[in-house]
Amino acid sequence: MSAGNLMQQKDLSQRVPHRVLDRVLTMELARVTERAAVAAARLRGHGDEKAADQAAVDAMRSELNMLPIDGRVVIGEGERDEAPMLYIGEEVGTKNGPAVDIALDPLEGTTICAKNLPNSLAVIAMAERGNMLYAPDVYMDKIAIGPGYPDGTIDLTDPPAENLARVADAKGVKVSELTACIMDRPRHAKLIEEVRATGAAIRLIGDGDVAGVIHTTDPLQTGIDIYLGIGGAPEGVLAAAALRCTGGQMQGRLILNTLEKVARARRMGVDDENRIYDMADMASGDVLFAATGVTDGNMLSGVRFMREAIVTHTVVMRSSSRTIREIKATHKDMEKFG
Repeated sequence: MSAGNLMQQKDLSQRVPHRVLDRVLTMELARVTERAAVAAARLRGHGDEKAADQAAVDAMRSELNMLPIDGRVVIGEGERDEAPMLYIGEEVGTKNGPAVDIALDPLEGTTICAKNLPNSLAVIAMAERGNMLYAPDVYMDKIAIGPGYPDGTIDLTDPPAENLARVADAKGVKVSELTACIMDRPRHAKLIEEVRATGAAIRLIGDGDVAGVIHTTDPLQTGIDIYLGIGGAPEGVLAAAALRCTGGQMQGRLILNTLEKVARARRMGVDDENRIYDMADMASGDVLFAATGVTDGNMLSGVRFMREAIVTHTVVMRSSSRTIREIKATHKDMEKFG
């Protein structure tokens, strides 16, 4: 593997029929997030969010344009007038390959990276054209759990206490043994109060919405059983792509509380302002997902700069085969990363 040595692999897959997305693209996506993560990691702890984000964007865009795909960004850094690179609608790739939609966040957790705090990631997801939700850059109310639960365990329209009770019952534990992940924001004061009233524990996070949802996929490692609360809609699509690959459950509802937001959503094809999207509504078909740690986190280690090498830790997933691979790569060709 030219990007480094595959040192650890968790392969949960069996052979599956040929699909439009070649399995080789799964490993290519790892290279995309690796390069973005390394670029951002050079600026972690420097206190400059914009510089770190721009470095990750530039690196990810360069790598994407080398992929044999006809790619279109559906979740990016913003709309064209707001983002000079990797904007929604931007075309990437060599055009010699499958037509795909791409959701990305070159630096998930810009504040986290700037402060060198846990769980900053470089993230990307890919699906066949037309299989990802065009989510406007607005808030989304979300609920998510990992794999292993009966269908319908969670319902965004129900109070937190009812969702927690069903998760606890399905898991065979008391509600007091559950931990919910919630972003530490003033808007969540009532939610936090309601969750604590059930006896469940809460892990508050300052940033890193995608990572927060993904943590539900492996409660034994992360200690997170359920994600609750309001975060970015684009991040919701990315998180849904990851959960599609692991078999979790997720629901989201766009918060369109101004006429401007309603108009923006309609321009992107959203015709039902109150619709509750499930995981497959946000990312359907054959989905590929990759994330590389920028800073150390619960699931992924951050980039390590050695004297003669760079070490990265990446997870790559595919929904059609339910394959999850962890890649610890040692990159000897340091010039590639600038």
